[in-house]
Amino acid sequence: QVQLVESGGGLVQAGGSLRLSCAAPGRTFSTYAMGWFRQAPGKEREFVAAVSWSGGNLYYSDSVKGRFTISRDNAKNTVYLQMNSLKPEDTAVYYCAVHRVGATMTSSEGYAYWGQGTQVTVSS
Repeated sequence: QVQLVESGGGLVQAGGSLRLSCAAPGRTFSTYAMGWFRQAPGKEREFVAAVSWSGGNLYYSDSVKGRFTISRDNAKNTVYLQMNSLKPEDTAVYYCAVHRVGATMTSSEGYAYWGQGTQVTVSS
């Protein structure tokens, strides 16, 4: 029913930066917290970052804290993930998701709708 579309993935050298975007064409998720997750080959999907509906509360996994920044522009119905100081271990498919009200914020079980993912590859 709700389709999220991620964009901005690509190939970048270690130490470089990339900005991912997440949007829902024809829909709005401005009243919901949003999250970013990633999944590398052979690994389970892991939490990366989340932002509250107003943008006032930010959550990050320890592995990306200080390097990644999640933000949102509710007027544009868009969520961003700014990734700086990228490392090869950041290589994964990155997914955007809509948080379920009252659910856990830092695991996939707390999210209801997901995008198709965008590939991020960091070369050494």
